[in-house]
Amino acid sequence: MKQYVAVIGDIRNSKGLHDRGEVQQRLGAVLNEINEKYSSDIAAKFLITLGDEFQGLLSDISHLLEIIRMIQRHLYPVDVRFGIGIGEITTAINKEAAIGADGPAYYAARNMIDELRVQEKKLKNQAPDIMLEVYGRNDDLKTEQINGFLRASRVIENGWSEDQRNTIMDMIDNGGSQSESAERLKTTQSTVARRLASGNYITYRDIEEIANRSLGEMI
Repeated sequence: MKQYVAVIGDIRNSKGLHDRGEVQQRLGAVLNEINEKYSSDIAAKFLITLGDEFQGLLSDISHLLEIIRMIQRHLYPVDVRFGIGIGEITTAINKEAAIGADGPAYYAARNMIDELRVQEKKLKNQAPDIMLEVYGRNDDLKTEQINGFLRASRVIENGWSEDQRNTIMDMIDNGGSQSESAERLKTTQSTVARRLASGNYITYRDIEEIANRSLGEMI
């Protein structure tokens, strides 16, 4: 049976957001952009299923982390947890909407949303914001490694100042040299270099690349 990647996203503390309607509009906009940009990867389009939750179904995992990071950047500083499940889908799949599809991939993704809530209570700011489960393979070493990489990325992110975050995101989104980044951010090359170093940019980038490559080998 074909393996799919179910993605369930859940906005943390959504009921406490003072601009909840505006956040939902931003979420809808970025999901529409993802559905268009990654159409060839998507088995069922991403959509909002509840006020604070959304889901989508992928047939190709190669851009999964890129999709998640895109959602996070569009919603920041709103925090989102992501449960990822790999497994079969046992119902009919409607390409136009992920809602209605069901099966082991979604069971695993829902398990990870529940586990993230547990981790957040226990570990606070050391908790991950993304967790992956392959249905029926709870002892899978590669899955444990990927979850470890994703947790390490989260810990680094939690240590960033706003200036460090803006600089690192500029380098990730636009690439180029430190001087080019400095020009875009209207600062100096030495300031960019200092922010990248203090924000552990190289380590963060390497972890993300390894996690992305490892995810690409899962299905």
